[in-house]
Amino acid sequence: MKLFIKFDINTICSLFLKEKLEQLNVDFDTLGFGEIQLKTNVSNEELDTIKKELVPFGFEVVENQKSVLVQKIKDAIIEMVFMDENENNLKSSVYLSEKLNHSYGYLSNVFSEVTYSSIENFIIIQKIERAKQLILIGEMSLTEIAFLLNYSSVAHLSTQFKNTTGITPSAFQRIIKKRRENLK
Repeated sequence: MKLFIKFDINTICSLFLKEKLEQLNVDFDTLGFGEIQLKTNVSNEELDTIKKELVPFGFEVVENQKSVLVQKIKDAIIEMVFMDENENNLKSSVYLSEKLNHSYGYLSNVFSEVTYSSIENFIIIQKIERAKQLILIGEMSLTEIAFLLNYSSVAHLSTQFKNTTGITPSAFQRIIKKRRENLK
């Protein structure tokens, strides 16, 4: 039997960090997505242990200031794209500028300098991942998905989806439908 599971990446990450840091007896407060405040000073050895325990699960302690800002940009984009109810129809540049209190030009330059890619490319990748997740869940039409992800049209979503994945969202839906039928 195959199950399809809907999940919230923010909740998963927060719960994982809480569990792992409690196992390491680290006293902390969560400040935001991907940001914690240690309540006590930790030694270099303890910090190394924390880093080593998180790496196998795809987590990394970021120390360079530009890298910290890039991680905040990525976190803000993921939060923006994966919000269930996209309350704000702000352009991503306005959203990021307001959220991170920097001009979009500065954010874009730092992001490109550190990642060798653009903020726009990262946004597209996250939107396509979200679209794939929503298609897998199967509760929304492509029109509804395009609207939720702030695309101007289904055609625009389809173009970016195909450029990123190599297939159209409709083809992706057909593949998913066929796989589900074959599992029955």
